[in-house]
Amino acid sequence: MQLRDIPKDIPETPGVYTFLDGQEILYIGKATNLKDRIKSYMSSDLEAMRGPKIVRMRERANKVMWQETRSVLEALIAESHAIKKHQPPYNTREKDNKSYAYVVITDELYPRVFTMRERDLLKKQRLDIPLLYTFGPYPHSKTLREALRIVRKIFPFRDKRAVSKDHERFYASLGLSPETHTTTADTARAAYLETIEHIRLLFEGNTSGLVQKLTQDMHAHAEKRAFEEAEKIKRQLFALEHIQDIALMHEDDYTLSPKHASKKSVRIEAYDVAHLQGSNPVGVMVVIVDGSIENSQHRVFDIRNGHKGSDVHALEEILVRRLRHTEWAYPTYIVVDGGTAQKRTAERVLKEYNLSIPVISVVKDQRHKPREIRGQAKVIEQYQKWILLANHESHRFALKQHTNKRKKSLA
Repeated sequence: MQLRDIPKDIPETPGVYTFLDGQEILYIGKATNLKDRIKSYMSSDLEAMRGPKIVRMRERANKVMWQETRSVLEALIAESHAIKKHQPPYNTREKDNKSYAYVVITDELYPRVFTMRERDLLKKQRLDIPLLYTFGPYPHSKTLREALRIVRKIFPFRDKRAVSKDHERFYASLGLSPETHTTTADTARAAYLETIEHIRLLFEGNTSGLVQKLTQDMHAHAEKRAFEEAEKIKRQLFALEHIQDIALMHEDDYTLSPKHASKKSVRIEAYDVAHLQGSNPVGVMVVIVDGSIENSQHRVFDIRNGHKGSDVHALEEILVRRLRHTEWAYPTYIVVDGGTAQKRTAERVLKEYNLSIPVISVVKDQRHKPREIRGQAKVIEQYQKWILLANHESHRFALKQHTNKRKKSLA
């Protein structure tokens, strides 16, 4: 069979694919969309995108196989295990390329989780802290870092810089690092080591085992009437089953062509706050996908901390609470109502979550009409109508929710 005769039943799902010459495995890769990815190897500009080595691989290959996964994150992990097991010749790095990346877990009282380059891992005897687990190799270091950010939102862990107390406290306040001061030392360590065990199972590719263990733990807590712990595990299970790894989808193993990239939907999330002199404050998130209002994805946030009518602080609270929902897809762009203060606040929160999502702010005049749009010029030029639609919809929805809240408070 020639490579041009690739099967027509390739699914449009995440997964891992393998090119073979007879029984010899030549190359293993991951994909957001298996069908699109495998078809891309027949592109006339393959050499420009992937280089002559991959072209030679394609010329040798006479068979392609694939394995579906539930998410791009699982595909990333499965790809790593397959490469380590089979060591395909066309997956090797060229001499002038950077080395592979690994996930490591340190052997400490409270282990840390971070990435290391292969060349640094080979010198591990020089490390001050011994390693408990090592997972890899991962060909795509940037994608791996994004994967860890997703995992950290589900299973908060200490990172490489957690040796700094200020750094640790900051990430604990965001729910991204364990709260070690809220209980006894032994209890806190036992709970954290359980989290490390969950991370180990995940990076070992044993997602089904992880889900089974979490389910058993959830039922055990419920039987003991420890409902808060049971609910926490329930949220973790939901996040695992509904991972929205948008960041990983944009970090595939080669640069997407403009034709391919155009298939990606543009998701705009717009935020606004409504209150009456600080009373009955409410914040909203509205979603626009490819210029269409997605009412089912709108969300309402009752402002919990009051903020005495400060729209900036209310916006910060809304964004932090929104970003903790790892089961929601990340937006392509974020639109905020206001000027420099609101824009900088949104950018700061995104930076704290290690997200690089462009923020657009819409400045209004005294009659609350759009006067100026601030942000990346190319984004504004291309999506101005969608940006204004999103901003208008967020204002309308915020006023509606605020009115409803006031009526309830007066009832």
